[in-house]
Amino acid sequence: MKALKVFFALILTLFLLFVIGYAYYGGFSNINFQISKQGGEKLVYKDVIGNYEQCGDVINKLMYSLQKNDNIITIRSFGIYYDDPLRVNVSKLRSQVGCILENSDTSKIFWLKDKYNIKTFPIKKYITCVFPYKGHISIMISLLRVKPALNRYLKDNGYGVNAAVMEIYDLPQQQINYRVEITPKLN
Repeated sequence: MKALKVFFALILTLFLLFVIGYAYYGGFSNINFQISKQGGEKLVYKDVIGNYEQCGDVINKLMYSLQKNDNIITIRSFGIYYDDPLRVNVSKLRSQVGCILENSDTSKIFWLKDKYNIKTFPIKKYITCVFPYKGHISIMISLLRVKPALNRYLKDNGYGVNAAVMEIYDLPQQQINYRVEITPKLN
């Protein structure tokens, strides 16, 4: 009987730790979409073909290269994911990932453009959402929560569901900003 009580106490403790961790990393955060005008950031990026799981390593290598070779410290990174992994073979997934240059570093673009891909993210209206960022686990939880909610929002509002999704990982603000281009409403 005592062993059974210890077992249930252990299960309860593990469950409570899971719930607390899930809450800390944003698992119970509200998912609210809005339409707002955004963009204009200067992006230093790499094109990636294949599994999206490799994108974090590519971002980290690019951040390190910018810091070591160009004396640029980036505090925001991003990923633009063009394909839905449920519809496209993992080996053919397309993305662009990298770092966002802060205003103080944009004057260095002339010297950076020979070494890196650089573009300005277009300013226009996007469907947006903010999710808390407390570390890598927040990204995984956001994929489980934001992506399905986004697909429902697009479908419920008559937008195309095959639009690219941009995720901005904003360390100072501790949030992930989602942007989706507004595609024409379906007929």
